[in-house]
Amino acid sequence: MAKTKIFYSFHYDLDVFRVQQIRNIGALEGNEPVKPNEWEEVRKKGVAAVEKWIDETMKDRECVVVLIGKETSERSWVRSEICKGWNSKKGVVGIYIHNLKCPSAAKAGKVATCTKGNSPFSAIKIGNKSLSDFVICHDPSATDAYGDIVKNLESWVKAAIAARAK
Repeated sequence: MAKTKIFYSFHYDLDVFRVQQIRNIGALEGNEPVKPNEWEEVRKKGVAAVEKWIDETMKDRECVVVLIGKETSERSWVRSEICKGWNSKKGVVGIYIHNLKCPSAAKAGKVATCTKGNSPFSAIKIGNKSLSDFVICHDPSATDAYGDIVKNLESWVKAAIAARAK
């Protein structure tokens, strides 16, 4: 059986190590996070180049999975990816990742988790409602966030795709 193809949307600088843990679960086929220097090259080319990169990367995906960290809701490109996915009739789901441990922080002797961020869907309007009225954000267990995500990621994505198909 083919794996469900997803597009991960997240705040690269703060959350890439948490995101990598989720990508390594392997239940779904996700896009590779772009390397920092590659992302900088795309960004240097301007807004049109970034939009083209998002379009090309997202085109054959079935669902946009927004991995929500401390500052994800503040990222304009995350909002753009959410809107692109929604307007393309893809499933959209949010997963809070603040309780996942960040290995690089732990190695540096810093706090390995972060503060829960705001839902990026609240600020996106559809008529007189916000996208948060339509998109579910899952908040994995604080005691075993990784285990909760492993156990539920595939069903959360399939539910988002099914809900969008209605």
